[in-house]
Amino acid sequence: MPIYRFGKGAAPAWCEMENFELIDLARGESRTLTREEPKEEIIVCRGAVEVDLGGGRTAFLPQGGKLDSNEGGAGGLTIRAAADKTLVFRALGRWRSINGSGLFRVRLGDPPTHDTPYDYVKTTRFDNHYHDCDEYWIFFQGECRVASEGKLYDAGPGDCVATGMGWHHDVVSVKGNEEVLAVYFEGTPEGQKRRGHLWEPKHGKATPQPDRV
Repeated sequence: MPIYRFGKGAAPAWCEMENFELIDLARGESRTLTREEPKEEIIVCRGAVEVDLGGGRTAFLPQGGKLDSNEGGAGGLTIRAAADKTLVFRALGRWRSINGSGLFRVRLGDPPTHDTPYDYVKTTRFDNHYHDCDEYWIFFQGECRVASEGKLYDAGPGDCVATGMGWHHDVVSVKGNEEVLAVYFEGTPEGQKRRGHLWEPKHGKATPQPDRV
């Protein structure tokens, strides 16, 4: 079962991203993030934040902006919402490096034709792909059906879909006409250490890790 929600110990044991949270802030509201894990990263999902890094250092992060724990002091950092209805994603874990991270959206549309073939009915423009790393999708708007390691799951706000290296994953459909918004977080590169989405017709057959399900 690759879907889990916020909570210590909720993630499967193989996950480098051991926990996460989605932080809602009203304009002017602040939150101090005390360091809890060896590695942490924040990504602004919606709105904007001013970040107090300690020692008189500050940073401004708009939507899509991100900051990892190495930029803050050992004790953590403080974020303050600079816009209405600000939402911040926080990843906590033990990754050695980050292959990639950011925001993505999914809409209804004609499926692409360049990706790995699949056997389910699909109604989105998203591509069926795999990675040379583990990947996590954290949804914060809209509801959808996803494919991961050969199974279909329903996902919505607050859900994390964890897909181990080499397993195909896809966003198959969205509920209603609302677009789906989510964070993607790719962990430590492995194997050939290729970046981005990989498709069997172009990049060769995937080699899923059987213990990461």
